[in-house]
Amino acid sequence: MQASNTSLRIVITGASSGIGQALALAYARQYGARCTLALIARNQSALATLQQQVTALNSQAYSYVADVRDAARIQAIAKDFLTQAGTPNIVIANAGVSRGTLTEYQQDIPAFQAVFDTNVMGLVHTFQPFIAAMKTAAGRGEPAQLVGIASVAGIRGLPGAGAYSASKAAAITYLESLRVEMQLYGISVTTIAPGYIRTPMTNINTYPMPFLMDVDVFASKALKAIHQHKRYTVIPWQMGIIARFMRLLPACVWDFIMKKAPHKARL
Repeated sequence: MQASNTSLRIVITGASSGIGQALALAYARQYGARCTLALIARNQSALATLQQQVTALNSQAYSYVADVRDAARIQAIAKDFLTQAGTPNIVIANAGVSRGTLTEYQQDIPAFQAVFDTNVMGLVHTFQPFIAAMKTAAGRGEPAQLVGIASVAGIRGLPGAGAYSASKAAAITYLESLRVEMQLYGISVTTIAPGYIRTPMTNINTYPMPFLMDVDVFASKALKAIHQHKRYTVIPWQMGIIARFMRLLPACVWDFIMKKAPHKARL
């Protein structure tokens, strides 16, 4: 996608590594001085490094150390960014965690809770404090867009990943509800469902990952989808075909295929 003359203010959670980091750098490379970023993540040192990289590309960056499970902290960050930089044009709720979980183990209950709090409530905590200002901006004709990073793992339940699959299924449905709500105000909502992307989250997987994509390639394709205001997209496209096929499989066929499928390792 070619760089435009448009200036953008962008908020990204989970910015210190993986997809979030790649998205921040992709925007900075494309827009340079026309880009102002709010970088939100838990890892302070990695966040500081990313801020230096972004500013070296002539973009302005505000970095905030936070966990998206902390609604009060995210609200404070939103207030600061709105005051310092103005209303964001794009808010990308990217922060997410993946853990192998099995319901039979009592000790996995906190893991289930942490995954849902991050992958589902983290979306709500990220979007909520910006929506009022974005409604006003959209009313003035300014671009306003909410972007949620889901996963193809939310299409069907995967063995050993009950928490992750369920949380991403909830994220996809939540984002659809949000999309139909926000259309009344001129705020678009984009759901991006990555397949297997080469990040620290997938590096620990010991099983085959079809159509594994480098994170920088993913970021380029994600920026294009966001620019086109896509409602829902799967990246890479091959996983999109598989996702459509997965939806159509009868439960008995899915059960047979998944019976001996490899599980994500429990931590």
